[in-house]
Amino acid sequence: MKISAICTDIDGTLLDKNRQLSERTLRAFAGLPADFPVILASSRMPGAMTHLLDEFERADNPLICYNGGYVIRSPLNGAEMVDSTYINPEICRKIMQVAKQTQAHISLYAEDNWYAPSMDKWTEKEEMVTKVKATLGNQHGIIENWERGKMGAHKVMCMGHAAEIQWLYDQLFNSHGSSLHLYRSKDTYIEIAPKAISKASGLRRILADYNIPMEEVLAFGDNYNDIPLLDEVGYGVAVANAREEVKAVAKEVTSSNIEDGVAKIIEKLLL
Repeated sequence: MKISAICTDIDGTLLDKNRQLSERTLRAFAGLPADFPVILASSRMPGAMTHLLDEFERADNPLICYNGGYVIRSPLNGAEMVDSTYINPEICRKIMQVAKQTQAHISLYAEDNWYAPSMDKWTEKEEMVTKVKATLGNQHGIIENWERGKMGAHKVMCMGHAAEIQWLYDQLFNSHGSSLHLYRSKDTYIEIAPKAISKASGLRRILADYNIPMEEVLAFGDNYNDIPLLDEVGYGVAVANAREEVKAVAKEVTSSNIEDGVAKIIEKLLL
């Protein structure tokens, strides 16, 4: 098959056990033509993804952020927004109201901004992993600003002890499951996004710029939010550590993220 672009998830797929790009992965991407589109697709905010494009020396390539909720054409050229779909402020308030019945940490994300309640262990962990600093406190003030500006959250993230997160997931799924995606990236996390978007929808918007069909894309993933992406592209690949549901829609299963699974497929198919 013809492969004209790569779209890949980051955490659990592209990064190694140290949450870094391995030397083999960097060499594999360096072997691709300079004008070959490499599109990162993640639940992360833009600022937590751009340093990876820099390491690939592809700072002008597009980003699919927040699982497709915020798509930008090129961080290098002013981060021109291609698509933006957010959770409205009223729903954000309802999520936070339900979460008050737990000790869960709630973070709000919009464009390239992260609003955390305080510098707790969850904020510290996310700052370390993503290399981004949070804006602390006054989340209700942020929501009020969104109400005035007709904006909202591109992502709401809930973090906490597994039992509380499961309870919170059940409550939010029952009340908002028809309008929101509730992703369980791990048993201590819920990542919340609008139901209307996905990594696949974000990719379609980007590919229109390149005149590349979905059938000519090689994509990689590991978790539930990667299923539409791997299912809709021409060649979807799951890493060995992926959920079984992800493997079920993939054309191929490669080695795990800590065994350079993405690099091995690129070497085999494109180099």
